[in-house]
Amino acid sequence: MSHVAFAFVLALALAFFSYNAQRLVRYLRIGNGDFRLNDIPRRVWNLFMIGIAQTKILRDPSAGPVHALVFWGFLVLQVGALEIILHGLIPGFSYASILPAPLHWLFLVSQELTAGAVLAAVAWLLYRRIVVKPKRLQGDGVHSGDAIFILSVIGGLMVTLIVTAAAERVLGADIPTMAQPLSAPLAGLLGWMSPGAATIVRNTSWWIHALLILTFLNYLPYSKHLHVIVSLPNTFLSNTSGPGTVGAMKPMDLEMETEVFGAADVTHLSWKNLLDGYACTECGRCTSVCPANLTGKLLSPRKIVVNTRQRLLEVAPVIVGGDDVFGMPFIGAAKGDDGTRSAVLEHKLLDNFITEEELWACTSCRACVYECPVSIDQLEIINEMRRNLVLTESRFPEEILPAFESLERNGSPWAFQPSEREKWAEGMDVPTMAEMWERGERPDILFWVGCMGSFDDRAKKTTVAFARILQAAGIKFAILGQEESCNGDPARRMGNEYLYQMLAKQAIETLDRYEVTTIVTSCPHCFHQIGNEFPQLGGNYEVIHHSTYIERLLADEMVPLKHDDGQKLVMAYHDSCYLGRYNEVYDAPREALKRALPVVTLVEAPRSRDKGLCCGAGGGRMWMEERVGQRINVERKQELLATGADAVAVACPFCMTMLNDAGAKLESTVPVYDIAEVVASRLQTGDGRRETGG
Repeated sequence: MSHVAFAFVLALALAFFSYNAQRLVRYLRIGNGDFRLNDIPRRVWNLFMIGIAQTKILRDPSAGPVHALVFWGFLVLQVGALEIILHGLIPGFSYASILPAPLHWLFLVSQELTAGAVLAAVAWLLYRRIVVKPKRLQGDGVHSGDAIFILSVIGGLMVTLIVTAAAERVLGADIPTMAQPLSAPLAGLLGWMSPGAATIVRNTSWWIHALLILTFLNYLPYSKHLHVIVSLPNTFLSNTSGPGTVGAMKPMDLEMETEVFGAADVTHLSWKNLLDGYACTECGRCTSVCPANLTGKLLSPRKIVVNTRQRLLEVAPVIVGGDDVFGMPFIGAAKGDDGTRSAVLEHKLLDNFITEEELWACTSCRACVYECPVSIDQLEIINEMRRNLVLTESRFPEEILPAFESLERNGSPWAFQPSEREKWAEGMDVPTMAEMWERGERPDILFWVGCMGSFDDRAKKTTVAFARILQAAGIKFAILGQEESCNGDPARRMGNEYLYQMLAKQAIETLDRYEVTTIVTSCPHCFHQIGNEFPQLGGNYEVIHHSTYIERLLADEMVPLKHDDGQKLVMAYHDSCYLGRYNEVYDAPREALKRALPVVTLVEAPRSRDKGLCCGAGGGRMWMEERVGQRINVERKQELLATGADAVAVACPFCMTMLNDAGAKLESTVPVYDIAEVVASRLQTGDGRRETGG
């Protein structure tokens, strides 16, 4: 009779879960289409490394291993959960009936050891949440009660698993003690029980265990712990790991007939953006590394995702029809002012859930995306909403208007004329593409100088240094000179997709006219934009950052350096976000420094490489003032100075400016050098030149 009862309960539980699963899938369909089945090998790799191996979780040295242990334990215990279900349906079923004794004993010991480890992990996590209360687990409407309930359910599952096995031993189960390292000792303590009492304990514990499994399953759709189900698919469907195109903004068709560009509400986002909301664990790892949040700004990447989920669960039932079963909303879902359909529809994600101030605080550093253990792309939501603010509503900080106007008029975010672009090269015999084209010559590389490298007085020193290195190495290169214009990166990051495409198409037309194939640039923003986002518009080129190119030249001994070891220096290298997290270039700049200065001692700031702290210039923040909290560049410069370094090395003109400005505010005398400047200072000849064909 108990098997009939269990079959009924199981059918009811599975039907309820099926309904909720279908409901949540229907909600996703209010989002826009987004093809996510390209590059299957990389997706499988991401699924294994991030989803199964938990590599991102393990980046947290304290809580990471414990959470990973719970996850791996969850996977192992699913084998035992299946036996529980089958036992409830088939009288007398046990793996012992289908497995050889050694394999069955291996199964039993794996279940018990795993249960013990998970139970210990749950105890530690409960202590951490209730007593320690880490900062990243607070704020943003994090549902600690929800987490405590789930952890308690998991703990209950482990306890009932062990108690059930112990009661079965008391009843005479013939299993070696070594196969049950936890339940065997417990059975010894329960040996006083009568067979009848042991049967009651076994049956009660078994039913509690089975019901906890089904309760856990059906609670998930109403909890942030839905990530238990969707995190693996979300990781597989993400584009958030690996260099290159994963950091590219989504292409946008400006010719389509629509009244809304970008995203003002969840219906304007993609279904994958909405799935990110389901996958969010609310762990706060994204917010804990956000430079804006760390320095007192309103932005919290976690809140961006959580609020997207809340808005979805508020409006989707109205759009698709029906409501949640028993009127139970997804935990954290907001409701209309008066609960009416019109009130819900009058809401929107922008303004009612996410403010302009939050969106404009973002530096596009991708630290949040990189750190997320379930591969959520918080930045994509921010970028789409910025696009809406600029293109649809014409709402943006007044201070970026001059940059927009200058980009449109002069092809630069600063009010410099194109005629001034090649003034840095006066007296250096640097040819333009037009000059070489007229002579019927082709360069080995095009040196894309960029706006900073062309106009900023400090950045021009880097430009000159790199040109001297190329000449010293005998590289045949050219520049575009007056024909170069901004590639559009600032406009795109600030939401002005129309202006970006105008500038990008103009640049592509120029590059294609000269049949350019290989480009080297000293600006990581140019490097990323031309190499990874121009292909969206038909511009396909090999693009190399100057730090990588210099390191190659040094490795091949093509750059004549002075024979002495040079000045002994302790240097701290600052990782550019667009070079590092966007394109995974970490070693080349460091190796270039070591090769140029064999006696240099490189020291690392606490936050370096893929954990590096942004300088504060990305996402268009270069043209916006920080009025709230600590300045990001000051925070970063203080961290670099704390290393005791004699000098700071960078590989980005934006980082150079931000760290120099921070140094002035801190009254620091520690200089900031670009990689190219360090290498150029070591050139063997006075001016670093060789006679070359160009």
